[in-house]
Amino acid sequence: MQARITVIPESGEPVDIDVDGAEVLSFEAARRWLDEAFVRLECEPLRGSGKVLLADKLIQVAAAAGPAGFADPAWALDYARAAAGALSKALIKIDVPRRAVSY
Repeated sequence: MQARITVIPESGEPVDIDVDGAEVLSFEAARRWLDEAFVRLECEPLRGSGKVLLADKLIQVAAAAGPAGFADPAWALDYARAAAGALSKALIKIDVPRRAVSY
């Protein structure tokens, strides 16, 4: 499955990342990568209950990384591989200002 991930940051231009089907992480590997990035970047849950959905992790990790994170091609590709693996969708849009994930 080829995938295209579009990230719309708080500021700056949208970032499009294409992922080859062989590069997409498995669901478990994608969840692990997102969990580790969420903790490493010191992200906070969006919900008062403390429950963190996969979509929340994608948004919060993208927000914490910011344009500087996506300027690093290796990190951006890892993020895209995790997003595609976690959601199993070919087209994914992460809109950070609106706190929305669509596919």
